[in-house]
Amino acid sequence: MSSMAELDEETVRCMSVGAVFNDNAGKISSIDFHRTEDLLITAGEDDSVRLYDIANAKLLKTTFHKKHGADQLCFTHHPSSIICSSRYNLDSTGESLRYLSLYDNRCLRYFKGHKERVVSLCMSPINDSFMSGSLDHSVRIWDLRVNACQGIMRLRGRPTVAYDQQGLVFAVAMEGGAIKLFDSRSYDKGPFDTFLVGGDTAEVCDIKFSNDGKSMLLTTTNNNIYVLDAYGGDKRCGFNLEPSSSSTIEATFTPDGQYVVSGSGDGTLHAWSISLQKEVACWNSYIGVVNCLKWAPRRAMFAAASTVLAFWIPNYSKPSEESGNVNADARE
Repeated sequence: MSSMAELDEETVRCMSVGAVFNDNAGKISSIDFHRTEDLLITAGEDDSVRLYDIANAKLLKTTFHKKHGADQLCFTHHPSSIICSSRYNLDSTGESLRYLSLYDNRCLRYFKGHKERVVSLCMSPINDSFMSGSLDHSVRIWDLRVNACQGIMRLRGRPTVAYDQQGLVFAVAMEGGAIKLFDSRSYDKGPFDTFLVGGDTAEVCDIKFSNDGKSMLLTTTNNNIYVLDAYGGDKRCGFNLEPSSSSTIEATFTPDGQYVVSGSGDGTLHAWSISLQKEVACWNSYIGVVNCLKWAPRRAMFAAASTVLAFWIPNYSKPSEESGNVNADARE
């Protein structure tokens, strides 16, 4: 599998399925790549957490979590440790988040506080802090080293959270499409900026920062995608996709921040050039409506998941009409 280099339109257009995994007995609810190791984790409705070697396209380990379930997850800095949100027993136990060791399948710490499902989860790239947003209309800030919540924000609507890639800023999305930016070192002083996605009041279900910190990628519950300038909040481009009745979709930046890849409610995948503000590729996903999608931090590959997990890699040998040609009939 090729290492990450500067992407160009040809590489993006010739992405194709390189490996498919049918291990899950239900929908995959969350995926995450480790920042520095060739590892991917998934959480599924079958209460499983699965660990994959992405360099060799190999399933390394499966653990099951029948008591709490597995919903949202993310890697910590250690390649064998993750944070996982619970699907069950939130009212009775309050154990909404768990710090898990994949090495020996142990729970290292419980984090209690959220009363409803966690729908957004992210780890700071620079320290042991992490954030969670829940359907109980709260955002909580935690530290892996202590059980107690370090900070809490009460807000309206479905909260979505994200750190920038330098760990200096985090974003919180709330009701009405409002995005608030906080200094992660002094968040208790309140937001230093607020953005509004003009004309779209749908709730934001996912936020990502580009690696250079200059752009933000927003996905809404009605499957609209926006790229904003992270400094001023100006909309750089926006894309409308087919809605999905069963789930929201996820979009991802390429590591160079030049392209956006997304699923759609009709079962296709799309890639756009941000600078050209145009679609450069459209593919059949081959696995139905993709609800989880992330590009690997250090590889020319992305992972897409529905009830099935697929690894996409460049295939330069494919004829152009079979790859990402937007004129090809990829919507069949």
